[in-house]
Amino acid sequence: MTPVLRPARETDRDLVLPWRNHPSVRAVSLTTHEIRPAEHAAWWAARGGDVLIYEEDGVPAGVVIFNGSTWSFYLDVEGLGPRLLPAWMRLEKEAVEYAFGTLGLTTLGGETLADNKRVLALHRRFGFRETRRYERLVDGVPKTVVWTERSR
Repeated sequence: MTPVLRPARETDRDLVLPWRNHPSVRAVSLTTHEIRPAEHAAWWAARGGDVLIYEEDGVPAGVVIFNGSTWSFYLDVEGLGPRLLPAWMRLEKEAVEYAFGTLGLTTLGGETLADNKRVLALHRRFGFRETRRYERLVDGVPKTVVWTERSR
């Protein structure tokens, strides 16, 4: 299995919308409403250059988004099924290497909802540390957000 991060292509746009709209992804995201195609297309047009597609054995399986030294990700929960946890670990490894290698970043950070314990544990495993907690409105509901970061 050869995990890969590659720049997103226009043909990936409609592929990733169902991944983002999967109920388990929305439940732990900073946008919890179901994203409609027009909203997704507008986001893609504005962000497309920042989006990377995570592939396993040449098959698209997730998304990594870099915005400066901040990152986020989600996976194809439905398509990966029981391979989800190993894919999470491979994606995080690939993303960290990409950030510090290809992008040349010295620090990498991101926001995770406090109740997303599994991703927070994953980040700790890869050397991220919690630096602060704060409240943020998520689709109108106040939620606790944990900022984690790591240095090269």
